Order: sequence, then C-alpha cells, then structure tokens
Amino acid sequence: MQIEVKVKEPYKVFIDEGLNFKFKGKVAILTNPKVAGLHLKSLLDKIECEELFIISVKDGEEYKNLATIEEILNQMCNSKLDRKSLLISFGGGVISDMGGFAASIYQRGIDFINIPTTLLACVDAAVGGKTGVNNHFGKNLIGTFYQPKAVYCESAFLRTLKQRELSAGLAEFIKMAIIFDANLLNFIEKIDAKKFLEAKCEEEILTQIIAKSVELKAKIVAQDEKESKTRMLLNYGHTFAHIIENETNYKSYLHGEAVAIGMNMANHLSYELGLLSKEECKRVEQILQKFILPTQYKIKSVEEFYQAFFLDKKSANQKIRFILAAPLGRGIIKEDVEKSILLKCLEQFV
Repeated sequence: MQIEVKVKEPYKVFIDEGLNFKFKGKVAILTNPKVAGLHLKSLLDKIECEELFIISVKDGEEYKNLATIEEILNQMCNSKLDRKSLLISFGGGVISDMGGFAASIYQRGIDFINIPTTLLACVDAAVGGKTGVNNHFGKNLIGTFYQPKAVYCESAFLRTLKQRELSAGLAEFIKMAIIFDANLLNFIEKIDAKKFLEAKCEEEILTQIIAKSVELKAKIVAQDEKESKTRMLLNYGHTFAHIIENETNYKSYLHGEAVAIGMNMANHLSYELGLLSKEECKRVEQILQKFILPTQYKIKSVEEFYQAFFLDKKSANQKIRFILAAPLGRGIIKEDVEKSILLKCLEQFV
C-alpha cells in the first residue's frame, strides 16, 4: 500500500511493500543498539550504495537532546557525508525526530528517509516532517519542519515489540480517533487486546492501524504543513503529556503512555467546560485501560504544572491553547480557559 503526503515536495509512505534500496553515493543509517541487534542485518541485506556507515546512539527519550545531535553530526562529518548523501532513520520516534533534525541542519540539509520500527513511529513520528530534540525547559522545543523523501513502514518489525511499546503506539492511534473520526473508536474497541498486546494479532490489523493513521495524518499535513492551525489538533493530549515527561525526566513513561494520561486530563477539562459528558470521558478511559495504558498521574505542585503550560509551542501571547474533544470524533482548539477551571481540573490529579 502507498499513501502520498501532498506537501510542497510530495513523498510516499510505503506500507508493507518490502524493502529494497539502490542509492548512488554514501548512505548513513542512524539507529540504536537495541534496534540494530534485532533488525539491522535484515536491512543491510537490502541496501546497495557506494559506501555505507552506521551511526548508533543511546536508546531512550532522555538522550533526545543537543548533545546527541552533536554526536550524530560529528559521525556524519567523520564519514565525509556530502550534500548528495542520504541519512536513514531506522528506529522509533526518538530516532525519527533526531535523524530528521540532523539531516535538516547538516550542510544546510541533506535527504533522509524514515524506516520506523515501532508502532508509535509508524502511526505518528515518522510521517509529517516534525523533527527536533528536548531541552531542560520542555519537549521538542528545538527543531525544524523538514520532510523525509520517503517513509517505509513494515509491520514485520513490530513483531519484536514488547507490550508497553505496542500500547504506547496505539495511544497515538486512539488520539487520532478521538479528534478526527469517532468511527475509528468502534474499530479500536473491537480489537482483541490480548492478542494485540502479545503481538499475536493478525498482520492485517497492524496494517490497518498504520494505514488509517497515515491517511489521516497525510490529509492534515497537506492542509497545514507547519502547524499554524489545523495540524495543532494532532497534539491532543500532548500539552499535558509533555509536562509529565519533563517532570519525570523522560524516564517514567514512554511517550504514548504520557499521551494516554494527557488525553484523560484533557477529557477532564472538556467535561469541566461542558464539551464532553461523563459517559464519553469514561468510554475513552476504558479504552485506554483495555490496552494497559496509564490514565492517572500524581501532580506534585498544581501551580508549577500550570506555569509549565506557557512553554507549550502552541501557546502564544500568554494564552494557553488546549486541544480538546468536543464531542468524541471532533477536536477543537480552546484558548480562553479560565485559570480557576484549569486548576480545578488539575486538582483532580493531586
């Protein structure tokens, strides 16, 4: 299956079409030891190029920072990559984000492609051209919009994922259903959770999840490539999640797990604003819990959590912008939330 992302320089997302690459010039593969140990050999067997280099960095969101980017760039320089060279991001969302960022700034920009190996990267991070790293102030505050030349999603790579990683990836799919298509919630509710979490579900299910996600995201990115309005809706749950990740030093939760908590928090806010019913909030919470996703977080300081909202990239002119469901299947951007209502919501998580 092929899905085109219709941006200024269009590219295709290939889903379960196999890998077979022939490149002129040098190629560097950015990965980490975990992915390399599982899948690198099978990828190397499918690449023909002039010279091939492997750039391996430490695994984990805590290493998604400028220090690691400098390490990647140094290895690219040592390999004497030029403007005709290609960088392949081979891994999960962290590798995808860092690879795209490094490619966008190396010699003012070289081509890169994404080959995601996690469900989260397949349904979200690998498509759309958002790249970047974290710093002390928050998540993805340093980065660029830089589209890949192609994305290759192979569900076979997902068979080695553990339950937490599969759950975390599905959280991003659940996010899209809640904000864009309520019918997808019905599809999700029918998935056999036990088989899915044990990576024993039919390959067709994984392909459908990836394809439905990519189709939705491609449509949104084509309308709003650089997140000026509509694309902001894809950040549902993330405004809360990014604070949680930063507060826990990116060590307690996988990104999708933090997003699951963030969606539950956002739904509590929607309820306080009269945008969602208790029944709708409970339905989402039960779906998340069905796939062993966390929905609760203990806030240490409500005021500090509140102040952290102002570092969110969507916020501007001292107004906090929230992405909320109103109702399920439709997302809205809300920026006139009174502090008292927001604090009331946060106090439910103390």
